[in-house]
Amino acid sequence: MILALDIGLKRIGIAGLISGVVLPLDPILRHNRDQAAQDVSKLIESRGAKTLLIGLPEIEDTKARILHFASLLKTDAKIIYINEDYSSKESQSYITHLKKKSRQNANKDGRLDSLAACRILERYLLEYKI
Repeated sequence: MILALDIGLKRIGIAGLISGVVLPLDPILRHNRDQAAQDVSKLIESRGAKTLLIGLPEIEDTKARILHFASLLKTDAKIIYINEDYSSKESQSYITHLKKKSRQNANKDGRLDSLAACRILERYLLEYKI
C-alpha cells in the first residue's frame, strides 16, 4: 500500500492508494509533534504501507520542519518526497460544490488536507506511471 501525507502545523492530511484508487483518509489532528509522529507511525503500520509519500514544499523553513517531522516517524516504509506546491490550492476545486459553511468545516476538520494528500499521491502516480 502507498500512503501520502500533507503535513501541516495543525493537521496532517492522509491519502491512500486502495485497490488502485486514490482515496482521502481521515486526517490526523496535531496536538504536538510527538503525538502526531506517533499517530502517523501507527497508521503506517496498521495499513501495512510499504511506501510513504510526503509532500515537500520549496519554502526552506517549512521544508526543514517537514523533514524533521519525517525523521521522527518510526517506520520501515520507503519514504519519497514529492513536490507539494499548490496541492492545497488545487484540492479546493474538489469542494467547490459544497456550501460555504461546509467548505469552511472541510478546512477546519482536515478533510481539505487529506484531499491535498490525494493530489500528492496523484502526482506520484503520474510521474512514475504507476
